[in-house]
Amino acid sequence: MANILITGGAGFIGQAITRKLSDNPQHHITLIDNLVRGRIDTDLQEILDRPNVQFIQGDVTDMAFFDSLPTNFDYIYHLAAVIGVRNVMEKPDKVLYVNAISTLYLFEYAKRLPNLKRILFSSTSEIYAGTLKHFGIAVPTPETEHLTLDDITSPRTTYMLSKMYGESICFNYGRLYNIPFTVVRYHNVYGPRMGFLHVIPEMFLKIRDNATIDVASPAHTRAFCYIDDAVASTILVTEHDATQAEIINIGNQAQELTIRELVQTIAKVMGKSITINELPDTPGSPARRCPDTAKIKQLTGFEPQVNLEEGVTRMYAWYKDKLDTRHE
Repeated sequence: MANILITGGAGFIGQAITRKLSDNPQHHITLIDNLVRGRIDTDLQEILDRPNVQFIQGDVTDMAFFDSLPTNFDYIYHLAAVIGVRNVMEKPDKVLYVNAISTLYLFEYAKRLPNLKRILFSSTSEIYAGTLKHFGIAVPTPETEHLTLDDITSPRTTYMLSKMYGESICFNYGRLYNIPFTVVRYHNVYGPRMGFLHVIPEMFLKIRDNATIDVASPAHTRAFCYIDDAVASTILVTEHDATQAEIINIGNQAQELTIRELVQTIAKVMGKSITINELPDTPGSPARRCPDTAKIKQLTGFEPQVNLEEGVTRMYAWYKDKLDTRHE
């Protein structure tokens, strides 16, 4: 039996991890979310109704909240964060405050957990963006790339900075207080229930309503990772002995493709015939983004199982009757 704490558990990845872990009746899961972005919809409610899942609406920027929690957790998945381009541009103070303070308080709390086997810290591929812009990086990109901040005066820098800070907390608290941890950097994870402010759900809407689709940066490439593979790999590295105190890319290196090919695949899944109107490249958009996933394969043997067409098919089955209920 394992006692598991998940912060940000009402969000896209948090809900999916909770669902997978709660499939095992021997797991007791405490899910925490303040519901600022996370939503208790029918998918999440089905999970909350399970006897081995407890939901607490709480604020992880309040140390008193952590003081109210039990100290018997074996694993912690720390997914709570302020994310998204709109939040970064409009609320950079919240990005810095929430992402930094929640992680600091979590590790302060972790000092008191006698049975803790691992903290999973959720980082991001955005952490490589400064190095890419100023110096260039290898693509596919390994975890060993040196990190560089972009313009410190820009609101856009706050998200990558907050995640760098979080990673530093992991390594320094981990070393000083013997707190076990693993850092994962997510790369273009997609799937059901990810909201609408992402390229694939946006394309569902555009392709449903239009025969000609405007596509910016059509030759740029991304490597998309289906949520089931992201969840499986996240749980694996959280529990695996070889990934203690390691940084792990989470993504699907084998599925790197152009944005043009992505749009064509989405149209095929939807059964639509479209014409692509190719627009200029978006300023600042990297020509390639793809994780090097050799490390996770070497340490754990993990390889993703879901290709893009299958993933988009599963995703569209969930979205197709929800396209007029847009939310973040």
